[in-house]
Amino acid sequence: MNRVHQAWQRARRRRWWITALLLVPLALALTAIATRVAGINIGSVVLLATLMVVAGTATWRARRLDRHWLVRQLDTHAIAQDSADLLFADAAALNPLQQRQQARITAALQAAPPDLRAAWPTRWLAVSWCGGMLVAVLAAGWPAPGAPLPALPGRATPAASAAQPPSLQSSRLQIQAPAYTGEALRTQTALDAKVVHGSALDWSLRFSAQPTLAALQLHDGTRIALRREGEAWVAQWKAAKPTLYRLVTEPALTAPRLYRLDVVPDRPPSVRVIAPDRTLVLATPGQRQWTLQFEASDDFGVAASAELHLTLAQGSGENITFREQRIALTGTGPATQRRFARTLDLATLGAGPGNDVIAQLQVRDNRTPTAQTAQSTSLILRLPSEEQVLGTDLEGMVKKTLPAYFRSQRQIIIDAEALIKLRRQLPAEEFVKRSDAIGVDQRILRLRYGQFLGEESEGGAKPPPTSDSLPTSDAPAADHDEDHAHDSASTQGGHEDHDHDHGAAQAGTAPVFGAATDVLSEYGHTHDHAEAATLLDPQTRAILKAALDQMWSSEGELRQGRPERALPFAYKALGFIKQVQQAERIYLARVGPELPPIDESRRMTGDRTDLGSRTFTITPVDTPDPAIVAVWQQLADTRTTPDLDAVSQWLGRHQSRLSDPLSLAAAVEELRLAPGCAPCRTTLRAQLWRALQRPLPQLERRSAPDPMAQRYLDALEGTR
Repeated sequence: MNRVHQAWQRARRRRWWITALLLVPLALALTAIATRVAGINIGSVVLLATLMVVAGTATWRARRLDRHWLVRQLDTHAIAQDSADLLFADAAALNPLQQRQQARITAALQAAPPDLRAAWPTRWLAVSWCGGMLVAVLAAGWPAPGAPLPALPGRATPAASAAQPPSLQSSRLQIQAPAYTGEALRTQTALDAKVVHGSALDWSLRFSAQPTLAALQLHDGTRIALRREGEAWVAQWKAAKPTLYRLVTEPALTAPRLYRLDVVPDRPPSVRVIAPDRTLVLATPGQRQWTLQFEASDDFGVAASAELHLTLAQGSGENITFREQRIALTGTGPATQRRFARTLDLATLGAGPGNDVIAQLQVRDNRTPTAQTAQSTSLILRLPSEEQVLGTDLEGMVKKTLPAYFRSQRQIIIDAEALIKLRRQLPAEEFVKRSDAIGVDQRILRLRYGQFLGEESEGGAKPPPTSDSLPTSDAPAADHDEDHAHDSASTQGGHEDHDHDHGAAQAGTAPVFGAATDVLSEYGHTHDHAEAATLLDPQTRAILKAALDQMWSSEGELRQGRPERALPFAYKALGFIKQVQQAERIYLARVGPELPPIDESRRMTGDRTDLGSRTFTITPVDTPDPAIVAVWQQLADTRTTPDLDAVSQWLGRHQSRLSDPLSLAAAVEELRLAPGCAPCRTTLRAQLWRALQRPLPQLERRSAPDPMAQRYLDALEGTR
């Protein structure tokens, strides 16, 4: 058995060496390619890794020659007599005939053991080594990235002349994106490219005939000089803006053309709130923690760290104090989409009943040297006050609930500024809807302050019609101009012998259940809002009236979806409110308003002397973009030469307004290169039409009334 075992091991070793010799050339070829592309360090790593793979594969194939393989190989020889399996059987478990056969085979194999080694695959070894060496030699001779193009031996490029103008023979554009993007070096033969902002571009061009001067002409007039290195012309440039360029040589190229270079800006990161699912969260009684989760994404990666800005608002009305705090967070997940989470301990923050906790996450991307930042929407946790907690446990009692967002003018300003920052992220319909909601907040706050001037409240209950009266248009509307002063209430309050019998005044109107004012008017002693107005001196009343006017203007702009126009009015209103808070209060006698006397002689005479005119003059709108309008008209006539320089100058001033300025610039350059090209004129005319500024939409004509409405209007005209 010793000699059989030795033959078995020799067969295993032969299999190991055959496998290794077949795979080693492949490992050497991969190493040569990696060394040429990435350098000697990467090549060494590839060599070590491939050799380990070769050794592992050879060992695995050698171990496949196990005992079953040995039995099958021995049975193929006549000396084993198809009884090779008896060699590895236990003699005590065999019968006398099997024991005799086992002894006979063992003696025969010991005397003349067979050769179990496989033959050397000479042909496959030659193919493997020749192919591997050929690939290694080609990789070693291939030019390294960034190396100039080698000149063909024994053949120099002739000098260009008027009889033999140069033409572009070969080109190579090497693009190295900024390191923070993580993109590898890219090389292409096409001169049109789409690169990241800040990428380093390296041109290497060869011409059929050597020009005396060569440059890259950008469409804005800038030139990038090409310098000659051997037989090639090279240039470098850092992509800062999208541009069109063409090759300019002396003598001129035979077939010049435009090339487009699109520069993709690095977009700022975006932050999405995962939890909570609402921007305003009302805390439950006894809540001690608040869980926040955000998801930040960026095209080239978000920084692993972020800042959570926390603001604790304490107080109510305009007397609110703020305390800010910053917490560093570490994100999880891939760089392009990280998640940030934090569970806040309200007791540690010092938040108590009636306070607001405002959270906002600020993230930054990996852009260098200046990172771009983005902020999430503000999340507000409102902790209920003790009065609100007690009010939830009482049923059937009067509760006065104020909307959470309508607490102060400052909060309206904060909401409007936050909405302006989200203009590009929200659809137009959603943006207008949110702006309208803030306008409703402004309206309710204006009504609350208007009560101190004796103004009528909006949305009040109408008096019920009596049996002997019908509803008329004189009844107060549910929603009307809140700038109308309640002069009648002030006049009634001016009598010195004021009657306090409120029961008689309320005889015709039933109290509304749950309203604090109706409960007081039925069981207590109350006056109208004009009495509160007498607690302010005339100067303070004027300031408060100015604040209400600014609130009215702010509300109008917000309801129309223009929060940026509403901010100046909102800030002025806040300033007036601060002045009112600092003004001195005095008690005045309950007297009626001192109105100017009415000149009865001018009534019904049509005399409009000293009256302001309400006629608005219509200002004609200037022709939009007169420069390109003139060129657009010139392009319609093939006999007229268009002023392309005027279009280029206009494009330089209004490039940011166009969605695709390169297409317009390309059309201008194409026509400049081929002035007689009719399709080029048509293309440029179409591009100019798209670039024209659209006029603002005008007021729509009122729709025609239906027959019933027309009869009503005719009746009004008849009575008039």
